[in-house]
Amino acid sequence: MEMDIAKRIHAQLTSNPVVLYMKGTPQFPQCGFSSTAVRMLKACGIQDFLAVNVLDDEDIRQGIKKHANWPTIPQLYIQGEFIGGSDIIREMQRSGELQQLLKNAGVVA
Repeated sequence: MEMDIAKRIHAQLTSNPVVLYMKGTPQFPQCGFSSTAVRMLKACGIQDFLAVNVLDDEDIRQGIKKHANWPTIPQLYIQGEFIGGSDIIREMQRSGELQQLLKNAGVVA
């Protein structure tokens, strides 16, 4: 991974408590998995998070896959820690684990 891309990803992850790398935007997701991830965050009470549209930047799209060693998008990070993709997010939301992580991070009450 190019150092410039690694630095950009690092800056995004350390400057924002919740980051979702997705296809499209929260208002207009470009795939069902990204749409699911946004819905799960909103169901937990998260309205304000950094959404990075990987379709706008191929370097970020490939770089984030290498960063997490995870081949698919979306990818959710909380406090800089990789959480997972849409299936993992959905299961964590159902079990209450996602809400607890977000509460521990101080982004929901």
